[in-house]
Amino acid sequence: MNFGKDAVGRVTKAFEENFTSRGEVGAGVSIWQGETEILSLAGGVTDRATNQPWQRDTLVLIWSATKGLASATVLHALENSGQILDTPVAEIWPTFGYNGKEEITFRQVLSHQSGLSALDSRTLSILEHENVIHAIEQQQPRWEPGHGHGYGPRTYGFIVDEIVRRLSGMSLGEYWRKEFGDPLELDTWIGLPAEYHDRVARILAPRVTGCDDGRNPFLEAMADPQSLTFAAFVSPAGFSSITAMNSPATRGASIPSMGGISSASSLAKFYAMLANGGKWNGKNYFKERTLAEMQHIIVQGTDKVLCMETAFSAGFMKDPLDAAGQKQRQHFGPSLSAFGHPGAGGSLAFADPENSIGFSYVMNQMETGVLPGGKALNLVKAWYR
Repeated sequence: MNFGKDAVGRVTKAFEENFTSRGEVGAGVSIWQGETEILSLAGGVTDRATNQPWQRDTLVLIWSATKGLASATVLHALENSGQILDTPVAEIWPTFGYNGKEEITFRQVLSHQSGLSALDSRTLSILEHENVIHAIEQQQPRWEPGHGHGYGPRTYGFIVDEIVRRLSGMSLGEYWRKEFGDPLELDTWIGLPAEYHDRVARILAPRVTGCDDGRNPFLEAMADPQSLTFAAFVSPAGFSSITAMNSPATRGASIPSMGGISSASSLAKFYAMLANGGKWNGKNYFKERTLAEMQHIIVQGTDKVLCMETAFSAGFMKDPLDAAGQKQRQHFGPSLSAFGHPGAGGSLAFADPENSIGFSYVMNQMETGVLPGGKALNLVKAWYR
């Protein structure tokens, strides 16, 4: 596809409409093609109390969009160590194999097929790293691994973090900075250093905008404390309020499932590298076979946790396909090769290898839901129209 002034104009107009019609408070959007940033927009304020303008380098929590970064990191560590995705995790993490988990593979973990979407314990804190790892080792899968999939909103980050630690001796956040953040000069962190905290926008809880009488299986499951959905979103426990995510301690913690902090420009730049064959400024970051694992759907069907149709490649979300091989939705644009990850409340980042596009949208005013909402999709539609 050809992208020029018309596409930039459409996205600029859509970005402005998000403020005038969709309740946007502060946000940034960035689009790279190849190694060039062809669009960068910033608007609104980082905090209503201070009215500080949102700048191109403003940082903000990206929630589960962090999982895309974490997935790329563990794939890089696996590639560097010569591991293949169909190897059992227990080969490099023996105690992971307890209680029926000895045959779970890296591929099943990355595509949310491991049955480890939730822990039996709901008292463990998300900040008790060693205790959470021990609980994962003792946990029995919630279903037979490889037979269906269910999103792991919290546990996923701990599992891939421990895999990186076993392979490299570094935490996932440390490995991310060493292999990607520093070489690519990215303002993207999984565990933000204290000196950058004054650049972070304040996250705002979703607004209640009215009553929707339509049935929502996900919200119904979230309202049931006995459901797998509820358990997945509260184990390990902590950060039940949006206010907690604005604390310096939380911003500084390395939480690969939901704690990443980034500017729009840096997040899109990282995905542009993935869209550019894993190459940047003459350096190869990934082999072709690893990039193929990011692009190709491994599993699709009704998600046991999100209670809707989802599809996953190796660690990334994909748009589900219908029986004719066409996209059922276009959260990541029209290309079948596109992949990425959203974050709770609306943030969105993806790679479009077919068009060499890296896209990101970040904001501080959250919307309800776990998949991209109207503000993000408005921008994606405007770009690809």
